[in-house]
Amino acid sequence: MLSSDEIRRYQRHLTLPNVGLDGQEKLKAASVLLVGVGGLGSPLALYLAAAGVGRIGRIGIVDYDVVDESNLHRQVLHGASDVGRHKLESAQESIQDINPLVTVEPHAFRLDSGNALDLISQYDIVADGTDNFPTRYLINDACVLTGRPNVYGSIFQFEGQVSVFAHPTGPCYRCLYPAPPPPGLVPSCAEGGVLGVLPGMIGTMQANEVLKLVLGTGEPLVGRLLHVDALSSAYQSLRVRRSKDCPVCGDQPTVTALVDYEAFCGVSPQHDVPEMTVHELHALREEGRGPFVLDVRKPFESAVAAMGADQQIPVEELADRMGELRALPDARIVVHCRSGGRSAKAVRLLRSRGFARAVNLKGGILAWSEEVDPSIPKA
Repeated sequence: MLSSDEIRRYQRHLTLPNVGLDGQEKLKAASVLLVGVGGLGSPLALYLAAAGVGRIGRIGIVDYDVVDESNLHRQVLHGASDVGRHKLESAQESIQDINPLVTVEPHAFRLDSGNALDLISQYDIVADGTDNFPTRYLINDACVLTGRPNVYGSIFQFEGQVSVFAHPTGPCYRCLYPAPPPPGLVPSCAEGGVLGVLPGMIGTMQANEVLKLVLGTGEPLVGRLLHVDALSSAYQSLRVRRSKDCPVCGDQPTVTALVDYEAFCGVSPQHDVPEMTVHELHALREEGRGPFVLDVRKPFESAVAAMGADQQIPVEELADRMGELRALPDARIVVHCRSGGRSAKAVRLLRSRGFARAVNLKGGILAWSEEVDPSIPKA
């Protein structure tokens, strides 16, 4: 039964023919796990809490990150006073300020193959608010194996996607994307940027899908991928069919347990790439023996945050512009990007072309900002 406080709070829901008292009771009893409380998880958490999800059930949030200033233009759960705090702490405060009647269950750890099945099996629905391929495949496989729907969202620059995967009547994420893209091919939001309002658009759509699943009403995005272009305000619904050959949800599945998703996506630690630490580079520069520094980020990134590179060639253009470095085949070249991923790819290419002393700057300009020169923005 709803209390008098709940009846007052959810009055506009109770008048809806597809919600009413019975529907609000379903929302109250539902348990939803939000993986990530960043750009997508922020509107998801706020609107699910406002809708009354999880008083008898709960809203679970799993995140191990801290709030950074660069988060604030899109992660509306967190404010300026939260910078440096764990996202779980500020998220829980914001959620319960919106609706103190709901139960919030924080999980302060990284979701991985060792804990995903146990955690996800404790909830009715999972909402994927992550921004990397290993965790997306992990969530998908765990949802299929536990029989939990996966409300998926993704964003990049001005575009986003929403769907419902791992539903009994539809496909899973692997039916759409059987294999991850090669490492470094798809830039992260940190590298490529994202329009601040886009996570709000996609996250609220994910919240809408969660509510439809809980209420058993409407037409959830099962077997459909909704593509959103914020610049043109265009919405395109694409049909996604379950693949009978899918290794997870197909007729003869071969993935029956969780695997190493970092290795599956090719983003395991790169032991084959020689590295130099930011402290080692700083010491060489202080001694006047600084090596040649190559920045492989895009020009707009260098314009925002720079550490005095000798040359800037985006990694996508490096193969065609190798001639610009022809005078340096025997010199030590230290390659950097934002955090070390793109520069590792560049070092492999350089070494394959004869630049035998090329090394990767471990941690990229982020590490330089954190450990050597804090005046450089963490862009």
